[in-house]
Amino acid sequence: MASQILLISANRCATPDPVFPLGLSHLNAALRRAGHGTRWLDWHANGHSLEQALAEQRPDFVGVSLRNIDDVLIRRRTTYFDELSALCQTVRRLHPRPVILGGSGFSIFPERLLELSGADFGLRGEGEAGLVSLLAALETGRDPGAIPGLVYRRDGQIRANPTRAAAFDGDVEAADRPPPLVAHYLRSSGMLNVQTQRGCAHGCCYCTYPLIEGRTHRRRPPEAVADEFAQLQAAGVRYAFIVDSVFNSSPRHVVETCEAILRRGLSLRWGCFLRPQGLTPELMRVMARAGLTHAEFGSDSFCDAVLAEYGKRFTLDDVLLSSELTRRAGVEVCHFLICGGPGETPETLRTSYENSRRLDGAVVMAVVGMRIYPGTQLCERAVREGRLAAEADLLPPAYYVAPGLTADAIFGQLQEFSRRSPNWIVGDPTPEYARLVERLRGRGVVGPLWSYLAMLQRIRPQPAGERQA
Repeated sequence: MASQILLISANRCATPDPVFPLGLSHLNAALRRAGHGTRWLDWHANGHSLEQALAEQRPDFVGVSLRNIDDVLIRRRTTYFDELSALCQTVRRLHPRPVILGGSGFSIFPERLLELSGADFGLRGEGEAGLVSLLAALETGRDPGAIPGLVYRRDGQIRANPTRAAAFDGDVEAADRPPPLVAHYLRSSGMLNVQTQRGCAHGCCYCTYPLIEGRTHRRRPPEAVADEFAQLQAAGVRYAFIVDSVFNSSPRHVVETCEAILRRGLSLRWGCFLRPQGLTPELMRVMARAGLTHAEFGSDSFCDAVLAEYGKRFTLDDVLLSSELTRRAGVEVCHFLICGGPGETPETLRTSYENSRRLDGAVVMAVVGMRIYPGTQLCERAVREGRLAAEADLLPPAYYVAPGLTADAIFGQLQEFSRRSPNWIVGDPTPEYARLVERLRGRGVVGPLWSYLAMLQRIRPQPAGERQA
């Protein structure tokens, strides 16, 4: 039976750039193949028109994707789930149809958000197969209670079924990216996104990737990824970002994907997250030849003692070698640091700074405090140390800051590092940088802009205390 589904991207986070709702593209593809009709509503692009969309489409079901819970900034703590309840109430008032929640943010707090929002159902983890199965059950009156990943109410309680990892082979087509939304995100962020694999087998103590996607890497066929790159280029996209947890989870995957892109003769430039371990000159060369221009490393620290506490399973030597190989390949490099997590001290922060001076030409983006999410090793540690109650509600943002440190003290150290080395970016961008971004996007500059912020700091260093952290 064919149904009409209104797909809503409820994401309001726009830092560092608004992100095209790629998850809805994959959902749209699954629904389209199952014979359903869809319409999109995006909170960034046209979120003001919910009433109009409901009146025009008269959907049989409403799917809501929540990408971000909060901004992961310890001083701001802006949250993005607050409007879910009002959204569900509006649907129930104007056009009473089942509301189904999903998305990466929902998948971290599924029971809590279903309760808070009043939605009818939720799907945690990958939603393509589960959503098609749920719609089929609801259309025919069958009990959906056995669907993997389903979050639902029964006997006065909210239940959440275990997820089940599936092969990641659902390809998207041009029909799964509404042209008005593509145009909006190209204007506002200068890029679209692609996912080449799901899952993460690494052991970072704070990370939610394994909770959302599982620990097994499931990779798309290289030719399918190249097909998607070709679609984006044909749509006028000049830059794409690969959103995998780490693109280089497998050297074979990197080589085969890049070779498939090269066979197409594409000119699309792209960036990705890389793990600073296992890279070789050959891998970097093939990525650069295939269009890689920006590499973002989740290095987290430049101190081996802290890396061990964070569960990173690589060392400073790995970071230094990976950064140098990337630079030699002509690729811009940025390292993201989480300062103040387990094992951090004023001395380890100084060690990180001194070691950062060995990273030729790299930008360093540093944040303070480690966001605590349920189900992570960090959460278990915080409970063991008595820093967090076992039953604590972590939906309002909570952070781990190492004993003996405070957020203010860490910010003070980081700002001193930034004054000494302008490639260290600390705190929120200044209004001047926001104006620079607007000008650069207006001139057609694509891709991440952290290198421009570092350049701006070199040209016009900010006096102490002027930048907001």
